[in-house]
Amino acid sequence: MIALREQLPEGYRIEIGGTVEQSAKANASIQTLQPVMLALMLILIMLQMRSFIGTLTVLATAPLGLIGAVLALLLFNQPFGFTALLGLIGLGGILMRNTMILTQQVQDNFKAGLVAREAVVEAAVQRARPVVLTALAAVLAFVPLTFDLFWGPLAYVLIGGVAVGTLITLLFVPALYALWFRLKSEN
Repeated sequence: MIALREQLPEGYRIEIGGTVEQSAKANASIQTLQPVMLALMLILIMLQMRSFIGTLTVLATAPLGLIGAVLALLLFNQPFGFTALLGLIGLGGILMRNTMILTQQVQDNFKAGLVAREAVVEAAVQRARPVVLTALAAVLAFVPLTFDLFWGPLAYVLIGGVAVGTLITLLFVPALYALWFRLKSEN
C-alpha cells in the first residue's frame, strides 16, 4: 500500500474506508473491552461453581466449538470478519453454559450420595437431553440469519459451533471428570 501511495500524482491519496474502516473500529472496541469482560465472566463462573476445578472445566470447554465454527465457515464459503468474531464470543458463552449445567448436576449427584463414576455418568445421562434440545433450538433459530449478507457469518459460526461443540462437550466433560477422579485417587 505504501508503494502505491508513493506513485500517486500530487493531490491524490488513498484512504482505507467503508466496511474495512468500520470493521477495524469494531474490532478495536472489542479488544478494548475484552479483558474486562473476561475478568467479569471468570468471577461469575467462580461464584457459580464454587470450585477451582469446576471453573477450569467450564473454561476448558469454551474453545471446543471452534472446530464446528471453522468447518461451517469453510463449507459455506463465509468470511471470518467482525460478525464471525462476535459469533465466536457468543459461542464460548453458550458452550460454557452447557458445561455449567453438566458440572452442577455432577455436584448435585455427589450431594445425593453417588460415588464419583456414577455421579459423572448419571449427570451426563440426566442432562444430555436438555442440553442437546436447547442446542438444537439455538441452531434452528440461527438458520434464518444465514441468508443475510451481514449476519450470515455470525449465524454459520453459531450453527456449526453449537452443533459440534455441544456434542464434544457432552463427551469432553465426563472424560475430564473421569481423568480428574483417577488422578485424585492415585494421590
